[in-house]
Amino acid sequence: MPLVRISLLKGKSPELRRKIGDAIHRAMVEAIDVPQHDRFQLLTEYEPGDLIYDSEYLGIARTNEIVIVQITLNAGRTLAQKRALFRRIAGHLAALGLRREDTLVNLVEVAKENWSFGNGVASYAPPETETA
Repeated sequence: MPLVRISLLKGKSPELRRKIGDAIHRAMVEAIDVPQHDRFQLLTEYEPGDLIYDSEYLGIARTNEIVIVQITLNAGRTLAQKRALFRRIAGHLAALGLRREDTLVNLVEVAKENWSFGNGVASYAPPETETA
């Protein structure tokens, strides 16, 4: 059910981009119980100047290796689960050689009925009832 947007500057190899997506999905499976086969990701590369970020916001030194991750997911995770997710994403990306400081994650929580996975059906909404 999560929809993951991954934004980074152009120049990463297709292999590294795939590994970044794999690492983020693995973190979601481990930390917030996302099913293994529930994977929907949009990876977008930007030209220099088209990905704008503050290189020192909150005292964190960021570089052009920044990876911005926005995850839209159902509301309801605990603060502990969210913190675990942030740590796991940063850790898994660090294992790929990316700096923890260059990992920015944003969660967008929505109600379950806000998803349609196909066929024009509200996938998680209660079934419609017929009215007489």
